[in-house]
Amino acid sequence: MLFLGNVSGHDFLFHVESWMDVAGQWREGIFFPRWAEWANWGFGEPRFVFYPPFSWMAGAAIGSVLPWKMAPGAYIWLVLIVAGMSLWRFAREWLRGPQANLAAVLYAANPYQLVIVYYRSAFGELLAAALLPLLIWAALRTIRGEWRKVPILALVFAVVWLSNAPAAVIATYSLAVVIVTGCILRRSLWPLFSGGSAMVAGLGLAAFYIVPATWEQKWVQIAQIVSQDLQPSANFLFTRANEPDFVAFNWKVSWVAAGLIAATAIAALVTLRKRRELASAWWTLSVLAAVSIAMMLPPSLWLWRHLPKLWFIQFPWRWLDVVGLSFAFMVAAAIGTLRNRAVSWTLEVTLLIAIGVAGTFMARDSIWDSSDVQSIADAIGSGRGYEGTDEYAPLACDRYQFPGNPDDDERPEGVSPNPAPRIAKLDPDSGDVIPASGVRLHTQLWTSERKVFVAESSEPVTLALRIVNYPAWAVEVNGRDAEFETHSETQQILVPLPAGDNRIELRFRRTRDRTLGAITSVFAAAALSVFGLALRKQKPS
Repeated sequence: MLFLGNVSGHDFLFHVESWMDVAGQWREGIFFPRWAEWANWGFGEPRFVFYPPFSWMAGAAIGSVLPWKMAPGAYIWLVLIVAGMSLWRFAREWLRGPQANLAAVLYAANPYQLVIVYYRSAFGELLAAALLPLLIWAALRTIRGEWRKVPILALVFAVVWLSNAPAAVIATYSLAVVIVTGCILRRSLWPLFSGGSAMVAGLGLAAFYIVPATWEQKWVQIAQIVSQDLQPSANFLFTRANEPDFVAFNWKVSWVAAGLIAATAIAALVTLRKRRELASAWWTLSVLAAVSIAMMLPPSLWLWRHLPKLWFIQFPWRWLDVVGLSFAFMVAAAIGTLRNRAVSWTLEVTLLIAIGVAGTFMARDSIWDSSDVQSIADAIGSGRGYEGTDEYAPLACDRYQFPGNPDDDERPEGVSPNPAPRIAKLDPDSGDVIPASGVRLHTQLWTSERKVFVAESSEPVTLALRIVNYPAWAVEVNGRDAEFETHSETQQILVPLPAGDNRIELRFRRTRDRTLGAITSVFAAAALSVFGLALRKQKPS
């Protein structure tokens, strides 16, 4: 990326648009945005209610320090370092120094991580995957009866949930598998209590995101996230039951999966006689790998349809996050069993070369478009905004009807798109939105979450604002709460006004679910802090 610019994967535009939108709201004094102002060509969407905050806050922070064209590469570099450190912390419990180092490198650069980087640009999933080894490490320590690790497990679990929702669902089920495996190995139900307590506490810490994201789903078209092409049933390994583009990408990921699975299985067999030395790590990662592999194959369809929230993972091959962890640890452990140092070095170099070859193929097979970042910056800077998302579009809203779309087929060829005006009016005869001629407007404040302006008209008028309706928006006219209407196709907010001078204020208010989520998170943080302090005061036995 230092030489070729940015690789433009599937989700690249979505993430960089979010980063720039958030950075702009920070300059307005909005620390924790909920409303994506520039989505849907400036009409907005509640993107930041539903997409976990850590990746878009990290990206916005990096882009606020570095040039935007460097931000994606810097983000990837930092997250992969975190991934290596996380796996190293896990591996050093059971492996010698050189093997722990090798495991860290293998995890940070395992082929599925490269798929995320070069093909998918799924920056939220990349961050969640970087923390997965730390989550399993804290879980194993908690299962061993180390109560001091309960707050750490809860914190890491919360951070995963605040990084990526599909990866968080995978992490939740993986953690459940780890806990059950721990109960079997220790022949005790006590891990259910300690591990379950940490999971509940972690969900409580992340409640300020989870509660609104769950409650407010009824206000958006969230079902679009699992439209026909995106359903798990159409995306198992080596599928042919999908659109050609999806099938072509699926087979690339499937071959990566086949390689990881084969290497993990061979390494697990090589280390089988060392399973007592590796103890809980070997059994836990073996079971996790087996479960993950099973979940990527068609016979698991019944589970996908019936286990809570599993369907929202969309792509079964996302379980490669877990397989990648097992792969890195098992391969490093297997190489560590070799007594001949020359042979072990040869295997390590061969393995790293193979990963390098795979990465080179992916890099050459990817789409490199260094103009993407600048085009996003220009779109936001010009006031036009960027394309929204199907799943975050408010109910009854057809986001393809918003004006300002540069891909609008009805726009004459060669004519550049103009952003829709912030304030227009509704033609009472045709019902069309037209320029606000005959209305004197004075804008006092126009930020992402608050709009204040004065409108003067000699006759009653209905103003059409460049804001899509969402239950969190409240309208005041002349200091009093006012009812407003919406456009039938776009759900654009329409404010009827009497003749004369009128002061209009729109505010994106805090809803009760967000207040409840914030209170729950504060309570969980306080309870964990008290618990942690109490443990620190105890004398070691």
